[in-house]
Amino acid sequence: MSTSSPLLPPELSKIIKLSEIGGTPLTGKITADENQCVALAKRFELPSIETLVVDYRLEAKVHEICFTGSIRSKLHQACAISGQPFPVSLTEEFNIVFVEKTDIPPSEEEIELAPEDCDVIEYEAAQIDLGEAVAQTLYLALDPYPRGPDADSIAEKQGLKSEEEAGPFGALAALKDKLG
Repeated sequence: MSTSSPLLPPELSKIIKLSEIGGTPLTGKITADENQCVALAKRFELPSIETLVVDYRLEAKVHEICFTGSIRSKLHQACAISGQPFPVSLTEEFNIVFVEKTDIPPSEEEIELAPEDCDVIEYEAAQIDLGEAVAQTLYLALDPYPRGPDADSIAEKQGLKSEEEAGPFGALAALKDKLG
């Protein structure tokens, strides 16, 4: 994935200043406009993103900001077999925690992260960018090896093995066939 350049603003930016977040959770909606969808599709090397809508809840806790909600998007991905674009409807729930960036250097020790530690984003300058967090979440929700509706027939015509045939059990089945 190419990432947004630090010199250019993110394709989908929604900056919230910490001073805007009070003691009551905020709810809202982020809807990407046509230009933002085009820019995100280019960044993520997708044929297109038609829609991107996010419903969210933002809540300040003692040392963190909780950002939860759901992403809904209609887009096109390129089939990993044929390269042809095909439509995808994506819905993804998210739970992100924003924490203040510290100047403490990382430890040399290896640290194992728990699943709840994986969706943590650091912020600085007393503001968070909900739009960039949404963009990253959308990218991570995409199928890394998308298969279009004709992928199986195209793979068969090209002599490619299916996942079952190419996997370890497929190799064992082929060996069993050879042995009789």
